[in-house]
Amino acid sequence: MLVQRPNVHHVPNPRRAVMALALALSVSTSARAAHMAPASGTVADTVSVTLSEWKVEVSPAKIPAGAVVFAIRNEGKIPHGFEIEGGGIEKSVQNIPHGGTGTLRATLAGGRYEAYCPVGRGSHKMLGMVTSLEVQGGGAAAHATAHAMAHDDDDDDDAPARAASAVRVTGGGPVIQILPGPFPFADSAAAVIVQRPDDQRQDLTRKAHMGPYSNNVARVDGAIELVAIDRGASGDSVSGVATFTTQDGARWKVAMDRVQTRDIPDNPRFGGVIMGLFYHGASGVHTPLVPTIQSQVALWAYAHVWRDDQLVTDGALVHVMLLSRTRRDGDYALACWDCSRNPVEELQLQVTAPPGSAPFQAPGGFLFVNWEKSSEQPLAAR
Repeated sequence: MLVQRPNVHHVPNPRRAVMALALALSVSTSARAAHMAPASGTVADTVSVTLSEWKVEVSPAKIPAGAVVFAIRNEGKIPHGFEIEGGGIEKSVQNIPHGGTGTLRATLAGGRYEAYCPVGRGSHKMLGMVTSLEVQGGGAAAHATAHAMAHDDDDDDDAPARAASAVRVTGGGPVIQILPGPFPFADSAAAVIVQRPDDQRQDLTRKAHMGPYSNNVARVDGAIELVAIDRGASGDSVSGVATFTTQDGARWKVAMDRVQTRDIPDNPRFGGVIMGLFYHGASGVHTPLVPTIQSQVALWAYAHVWRDDQLVTDGALVHVMLLSRTRRDGDYALACWDCSRNPVEELQLQVTAPPGSAPFQAPGGFLFVNWEKSSEQPLAAR
């Protein structure tokens, strides 16, 4: 599954700022009223909201000013939320589980509103879970301004695509191999695990006792450098090499040369290259048995893998993240369940064998190596 992210973004301009100010002035009284619940006996319009990976759909997309009830359903595979913002109001329903429903009531003046998923400090919104709702009426000035803003948005459709983001990531500092062992925050993860389907719940419970995120670590030697380019919804690229010697003395080389996407049922896996995400663990987003982190660079790639100079596979699945520090100095144990405010300097490399292939000749059948003091350098996208 390739994450569908918007290819364009709107750059603020003076014309939009003037219109936004006019809208704020013309509907100030209505905006204050919008903070109140609809009056008793008021007939509210109903807007159906459907959430999924990675989009928000509202129907109808145009409604008259006044009371509105948003009937929300999460048809996605992971938790989502819904937020409506604009005209001086900002109201939300947080953390609707997959298959769940929610309701949000508001009174809206005329204008253009943004409807989006607020989960993950904007991560889901950035991945495409955002749309707009046009509210018509509520005063001639407000309606005229909303109409002008709609046409201004139409003009932006011809704007050039969002510029690609490119970085060089270099591993540095102590290098550690993470070996199978119990997850140190299993009690914290339990609240997330219990919400998963039965088969996932069993698998995650097993990994909590003997999984890839553990305090069972070994100091090793190695180096890694890669270039990652995020071009939006498609066209990402990855090129890089990691070399390291594992605890058992084996010498490994991982050459990343292609981006990859792969779906995991009820636990969507991203694909390609994504810059600047907040997810995991305590946020209730994605994998329960991973601390919540801020990721500056995340990528998924295919790789050639050699062990002691012998080619093992040309289709290994690789996941790399430059993320906020999760492990402490000294013993390199997991130091936090929510690590999102720590410095972004830890580089994680995870390598697994292709589906249907024999696991690697390594503890647990996988390779998991961290560089604890790593860095990135912005590049001009090619």
